[in-house]
Amino acid sequence: MADSSFDIVSKVDKQEVSNALNQAAKEVAQRYDFKGVGASIEWSGDNVLIKANTAERALAVLDVFETKLVHRKVSLKSLDFGEKEPKASGKEYRLEGSLKDGISQEDAKKISKIIRDEAPKTVKARIEGDELRVTSKSRDDLQEVQRLLKTKDLDVALQYTNYR
Repeated sequence: MADSSFDIVSKVDKQEVSNALNQAAKEVAQRYDFKGVGASIEWSGDNVLIKANTAERALAVLDVFETKLVHRKVSLKSLDFGEKEPKASGKEYRLEGSLKDGISQEDAKKISKIIRDEAPKTVKARIEGDELRVTSKSRDDLQEVQRLLKTKDLDVALQYTNYR
């Protein structure tokens, strides 16, 4: 019998993120508590740029954006705003964040170690670029790996693809 396998990836649906950003921008423009504070959210290349005249307002705009992402089923783990501390830039505060796409080598090694240590012994994990290929003779063991990884608190949003 041939080996079964699946890939562990971390992909972000950029269209959903863009839609969430547009919804957040509309809400910021319309909400009363954001009037006159220079609050905005926009794309800055591949990054998200939030501006406001106080640090609290910048964090409030970030909260609106995160709420829109959750409604669109985009994991907040795929967003990287660093320490979430707005930086003063002249008369405004800026908060810049990026989207994490793909699994870093460090995270891939962590996931691979979890699979080696805690998954059934027939399961093998192999790092291939920014994703992991998990193989086993038993499909039940592969499903066990998925359940195991869902219980772990990892810094990366995982999806499982190419299940064969």
